Amino acid sequence: MKILVVDDDPLTLHMVVYRLRQWGHEVISCTDGDSAWKILESGTIPNIAILDWMMPGLNGPDLCNKIRSRRDCPYVYIVLLTGRNNPDDLIVGLDSGADDYLTKPFHLGELEARLRAGKRIVDLQNELISAHETMRIQAMQDSLTQILNHGAILDALLSQINRAHRETQPLSLILADLDGFKKVNDNYGHVVGDQVLIEVARRMRNCLRSYDAIGRYGGEEFLVVLPNSDDVQAVQLAERIRIAVASELFRFHHVDLTITVSQGVVTWNEPDSIPIERLIQTVDQALYRVKHNGRDGIEHVQFDYHPDEELVPMFVSPIAND
Repeated sequence: MKILVVDDDPLTLHMVVYRLRQWGHEVISCTDGDSAWKILESGTIPNIAILDWMMPGLNGPDLCNKIRSRRDCPYVYIVLLTGRNNPDDLIVGLDSGADDYLTKPFHLGELEARLRAGKRIVDLQNELISAHETMRIQAMQDSLTQILNHGAILDALLSQINRAHRETQPLSLILADLDGFKKVNDNYGHVVGDQVLIEVARRMRNCLRSYDAIGRYGGEEFLVVLPNSDDVQAVQLAERIRIAVASELFRFHHVDLTITVSQGVVTWNEPDSIPIERLIQTVDQALYRVKHNGRDGIEHVQFDYHPDEELVPMFVSPIAND
């Protein structure tokens, strides 16, 4: 474990640090509460903190209170070292946020036993954090394609709309729909259809930048959020996606399929924000035009903005299919 030891008595500090390192722990040490708080504020978060009660600067209970006031870091198991054995003093120490205490002078075997108790708490916390993260990912992830699900990609879009407005950056959006996907399910079954969706998601994801977001918007529809991407960059990326999906056969057992994708693209590059519903509606209209014009293509939309008028989507000529 990573353990922070704070004590202004050099003999106690040396003894505790030496033993902890013998027992295999990573140790950080200092001689006053102010230095300890600076270490914690720097981002170094120990699993366990062993704090002397009386020391220069922040004393042990004060440091406990400051540690417990933080909500942006994992739980730190705190052991107070004190020469006080008055029950009222111990209550004050525990009420300040300490989990345990040792009365000086203490036996090293007792310290080791207290650390084992602390380790059980730390291990339990790590298990809970891991379980929470797994549940968080599952709640955001489409179970089939392993990309973001409908709700999560809309959350990502809303976040990027706010960011684009705040930082005055362009934002682009791609809505992609697989052409003729119903025939795949009807002719080859849903198992093959599912494999097609998985492979399409993989190919699309490989076309994106690390900070782009992709999610499964509907059955065979995919929504791609492109932060800080202007109309030229967005259309170029959509074309890479179109080629990546269509250029290589989808092979599953004895089935070889050619899959194509239609894509609507919208770019927002104005100082004022726009409702997420309007952005989705507009890119959906662009996608519809691709479907109407023969599929396997791209239609880009930009907004012709007038401050005193309603936002009006302006369609740009679709890119010709290869």
